[in-house]
Amino acid sequence: MAEAILNRIGGDTITAYSAGSTPRGEVNPLAIELLQSLGYKTDTFRSKSWDEFISTPQMDLVITVCDNAANEVCPIWPGHPLTGHWGISDPDQPTKSVEEQRCLFRDAYKILETKMKYFIAQHPETLDKNKIKELINETGDI
Repeated sequence: MAEAILNRIGGDTITAYSAGSTPRGEVNPLAIELLQSLGYKTDTFRSKSWDEFISTPQMDLVITVCDNAANEVCPIWPGHPLTGHWGISDPDQPTKSVEEQRCLFRDAYKILETKMKYFIAQHPETLDKNKIKELINETGDI
Protein backbone atom coordinates (compact mmCIF):
# COMPACT_ATOMS: atom_id res chain seq x y z
CA MET A 1 0.00 0.00 0.00
CA ALA A 2 2.87 2.36 0.80
CA GLU A 3 4.30 1.99 -2.70
CA ALA A 4 0.91 2.72 -4.27
CA ILE A 5 0.20 5.77 -2.11
CA LEU A 6 3.61 7.36 -2.48
CA ASN A 7 3.76 6.80 -6.22
CA ARG A 8 0.35 8.46 -6.51
CA ILE A 9 1.07 11.51 -4.36
CA GLY A 10 4.81 11.84 -5.00
CA GLY A 11 4.43 13.31 -8.46
CA ASP A 12 7.47 13.29 -10.71
CA THR A 13 9.98 13.70 -7.89
CA ILE A 14 9.44 10.38 -6.11
CA THR A 15 9.48 6.77 -7.19
CA ALA A 16 8.55 4.36 -4.43
CA TYR A 17 9.20 0.65 -4.17
CA SER A 18 7.85 -1.77 -1.60
CA ALA A 19 9.56 -4.95 -0.52
CA GLY A 20 10.08 -7.09 2.53
CA SER A 21 12.50 -9.46 4.16
CA THR A 22 10.24 -12.50 3.76
CA PRO A 23 7.73 -11.93 0.97
CA ARG A 24 4.92 -14.46 0.87
CA GLY A 25 4.67 -14.65 -2.90
CA GLU A 26 1.49 -12.65 -3.41
CA VAL A 27 0.10 -9.29 -2.43
CA ASN A 28 -2.59 -9.72 0.19
CA PRO A 29 -5.95 -9.88 -1.64
CA LEU A 30 -7.51 -7.53 0.91
CA ALA A 31 -4.85 -4.91 0.15
CA ILE A 32 -5.57 -5.30 -3.56
CA GLU A 33 -9.32 -5.06 -2.92
CA LEU A 34 -8.91 -1.84 -0.92
CA LEU A 35 -6.55 -0.23 -3.41
CA GLN A 36 -8.84 -1.08 -6.33
CA SER A 37 -11.80 0.43 -4.46
CA LEU A 38 -9.75 3.63 -4.15
CA GLY A 39 -9.03 3.76 -7.88
CA TYR A 40 -5.53 2.31 -7.97
CA LYS A 41 -4.45 0.11 -10.85
CA THR A 42 -3.06 -2.99 -9.17
CA ASP A 43 -2.17 -5.26 -12.08
CA THR A 44 1.58 -4.64 -11.71
CA PHE A 45 1.73 -5.03 -7.92
CA ARG A 46 3.62 -8.06 -6.71
CA SER A 47 5.23 -9.45 -3.60
CA LYS A 48 8.94 -8.57 -3.65
CA SER A 49 12.01 -9.26 -1.57
CA TRP A 50 14.22 -6.34 -0.69
CA ASP A 51 17.09 -8.40 -2.15
CA GLU A 52 16.11 -7.26 -5.64
CA PHE A 53 16.75 -3.65 -4.64
CA ILE A 54 20.21 -4.13 -3.13
CA SER A 55 22.04 -3.15 -6.31
CA THR A 56 19.55 -1.08 -8.30
CA PRO A 57 17.92 1.37 -8.36
CA GLN A 58 19.85 3.81 -6.18
CA MET A 59 17.76 4.53 -3.10
CA ASP A 60 17.81 7.95 -1.47
CA LEU A 61 15.54 7.00 1.40
CA VAL A 62 14.44 3.68 2.92
CA ILE A 63 11.57 3.66 5.40
CA THR A 64 10.29 0.53 7.10
CA VAL A 65 6.60 0.61 8.00
CA CYS A 66 5.59 -2.61 9.75
CA ASP A 67 5.68 -2.65 13.54
CA ASN A 68 7.97 -5.65 13.66
CA ALA A 69 10.30 -4.36 10.90
CA ALA A 70 12.21 -2.20 13.37
CA ASN A 71 13.44 -5.40 15.00
CA GLU A 72 14.55 -7.08 11.76
CA VAL A 73 18.06 -6.94 10.42
CA CYS A 74 17.98 -4.75 7.33
CA PRO A 75 20.43 -4.98 4.46
CA ILE A 76 23.20 -2.48 3.92
CA TRP A 77 21.94 -0.29 1.11
CA PRO A 78 24.41 0.88 -1.54
CA GLY A 79 24.94 4.63 -1.47
CA HIS A 80 23.99 4.72 2.23
CA PRO A 81 20.50 6.19 1.87
CA LEU A 82 18.75 7.81 4.79
CA THR A 83 16.71 5.31 6.76
CA GLY A 84 13.79 5.56 9.13
CA HIS A 85 10.93 3.62 10.63
CA TRP A 86 7.23 4.47 10.72
CA GLY A 87 5.67 1.69 12.79
CA ILE A 88 2.27 0.68 11.47
CA SER A 89 0.37 -2.34 12.74
CA ASP A 90 0.33 -5.14 10.19
CA PRO A 91 -3.26 -5.45 8.95
CA ASP A 92 -2.71 -9.03 7.82
CA GLN A 93 -4.27 -10.79 10.81
CA PRO A 94 -5.54 -14.19 9.65
CA THR A 95 -7.01 -14.99 13.08
CA LYS A 96 -9.51 -12.14 12.62
CA SER A 97 -12.63 -12.20 10.47
CA VAL A 98 -12.39 -10.92 6.91
CA GLU A 99 -14.43 -7.85 7.83
CA GLU A 100 -12.15 -7.09 10.79
CA GLN A 101 -9.14 -7.43 8.48
CA ARG A 102 -10.75 -5.07 5.96
CA CYS A 103 -11.04 -2.49 8.75
CA LEU A 104 -7.40 -3.04 9.68
CA PHE A 105 -6.34 -2.52 6.06
CA ARG A 106 -8.39 0.68 5.83
CA ASP A 107 -6.84 1.94 9.06
CA ALA A 108 -3.31 1.13 7.89
CA TYR A 109 -3.99 2.84 4.57
CA LYS A 110 -5.22 6.02 6.30
CA ILE A 111 -2.19 6.13 8.59
CA LEU A 112 0.23 5.61 5.70
CA GLU A 113 -1.53 8.19 3.55
CA THR A 114 -1.50 10.77 6.38
CA LYS A 115 2.20 10.26 7.06
CA MET A 116 3.16 10.36 3.40
CA LYS A 117 1.08 13.46 2.62
CA TYR A 118 2.66 15.23 5.60
CA PHE A 119 6.16 14.18 4.54
CA ILE A 120 5.65 15.32 0.93
CA ALA A 121 4.09 18.62 2.03
CA GLN A 122 7.34 19.51 3.82
CA HIS A 123 9.18 19.47 0.45
CA PRO A 124 11.97 17.07 1.47
CA GLU A 125 13.68 17.63 -1.88
CA THR A 126 14.62 21.13 -0.64
CA LEU A 127 16.12 19.96 2.65
CA ASP A 128 19.61 18.82 3.59
CA LYS A 129 20.18 15.29 4.90
CA ASN A 130 20.02 16.28 8.57
CA LYS A 131 16.67 18.04 8.11
CA ILE A 132 15.30 15.12 6.11
CA LYS A 133 16.30 12.74 8.90
CA GLU A 134 14.50 14.99 11.41
CA LEU A 135 11.47 15.05 9.11
CA ILE A 136 11.46 11.24 8.84
CA ASN A 137 11.44 10.95 12.63
CA GLU A 138 8.81 13.69 13.02
CA THR A 139 6.57 12.02 10.46
CA GLY A 140 6.92 8.70 12.21
CA ASP A 141 5.48 10.29 15.36
CA ILE A 142 2.32 11.49 13.62
